[in-house]
Amino acid sequence: MRLLLLAAAGGATLALVSCATMTRDQCLAGAWGEVGYRDGSEGQPMSLLADHEKACAEYGVAPDLVAYRSARADGLNGYCRWERGFREGREGDAYHGVCSAEQEEDFLPAYRDGQRVYAAEQALTNARSNVDSLGSRLEELDDKIVAKQAEARADGLTDEQRDQIRNRIQEIRRERADTEREWRRAQDAVDDAERDVRDVRRMFQGQYGPW
Repeated sequence: MRLLLLAAAGGATLALVSCATMTRDQCLAGAWGEVGYRDGSEGQPMSLLADHEKACAEYGVAPDLVAYRSARADGLNGYCRWERGFREGREGDAYHGVCSAEQEEDFLPAYRDGQRVYAAEQALTNARSNVDSLGSRLEELDDKIVAKQAEARADGLTDEQRDQIRNRIQEIRRERADTEREWRRAQDAVDDAERDVRDVRRMFQGQYGPW
């Protein structure tokens, strides 16, 4: 029991370390301008500073608020641009409301356009995954039918046992027929999703360029 408790404690410690936003060396370096600029250029919310403060408190280091805020503002100036907004939306990244109202006039429309591309591409990925899943299921059912047919040809079975096997084969065939219909519908969904992706890319490539 003692070993289990120690292992659990060790796991909890590792989890806490892995969640820290800054390492010991980063805290001791005291490069709060670099940290602030990085956070700003990545569109991180101001609340992340509290996590940095917590991570560095263990080493007796407090943030330089002036350096951090000033550098973060510089980083945000690079982040809060329409080009970055489109990229963030297209990659499915969250926007934390860090841009000013004036900056959002360009950033947010581009971000929402990027989200449309992301949604279309995700729908295509999901549709293809569904086709693959149903295709695998069809293969499994085919293998089951073959195995049951071989089982039905085995020697020493009673008529009742053979009937049971044949009934099971019919059940599997019905399931396969249903699955094949789903697979065909899923193929149609892939075609639709591919068309949507082509349309949305064509719509925005003239505005945002190739990606």
